Amino acid sequence: MTDGSILARQERFATVGSTNDIVRAWLDEGTPELCLAVADEQTAGRGRDGRTWTAPPGAGLLCSIGFRPTWLAPDAAWRLAAIVALAMADAAEEVAGLADRAIRLKWPNDLVLEPMPGTIHKLAGVLGETTGLGTPDPRAVVGVGVNGDWPAADFPPELAGSMTSLREASGGRPIRHDDLLDAFVTRLEARTVGLRGGRFDVADWTARQLTTGRTVRLALPGGAAATFRAIGVDTTGGGLVVADPDAPGGERTILSAEVIHLRLADPAPAASGV
Repeated sequence: MTDGSILARQERFATVGSTNDIVRAWLDEGTPELCLAVADEQTAGRGRDGRTWTAPPGAGLLCSIGFRPTWLAPDAAWRLAAIVALAMADAAEEVAGLADRAIRLKWPNDLVLEPMPGTIHKLAGVLGETTGLGTPDPRAVVGVGVNGDWPAADFPPELAGSMTSLREASGGRPIRHDDLLDAFVTRLEARTVGLRGGRFDVADWTARQLTTGRTVRLALPGGAAATFRAIGVDTTGGGLVVADPDAPGGERTILSAEVIHLRLADPAPAASGV
């Protein structure tokens, strides 16, 4: 780790149930931010809406970061997950030798690669969990799981067509998770210091969005579904801005809590003016 780290606590585990649960317990015990738990394997890793996150031991970088965001307005807490995603995207591009912004953000919580138009492969997932927002003791845990040194031959058959790893993205070059972790922490610390000072990289967050200009199909609670043309993202509240002729001004903002899952309904952004 670099000198001058702002990490108050960091521990690595061979196997845990969930790094998010480890960090949440630390915060409950009074551990200050930033605290970081890293695991080689999770037996109860999870994603949004109760979905699971699994990877063989050593195949991915699995970690969670704990914040005490007394310095952040409650309605801006979504930016904690955003800076984690951006820091990991930057770090992964460096370690795997990928082009700048080759890793895209699929709203609301996936890091993906698009090797060909319309072919979306999931690389990583981010899960943010908060408690006490708006009180004197707010706490936030952001977990991120990255498919790192994981060869395609070992991908689960049921997921092989929709996932990728940094090893595959780099053309088969082995990925050192320690290098990825160091690069991630360096970038996360810089972005955290910036956010504490009221600075959020809106340009990078918006430029990496995969959904902008595309038709998206949203799975909603209760089994309902809806299809919209995504216009962009709301840099104030973190929601997805979509075209909706029935809404005032012809557009509306959808928050992540309103959506179970998002899929692209067309292969590439629409041409300008369409």
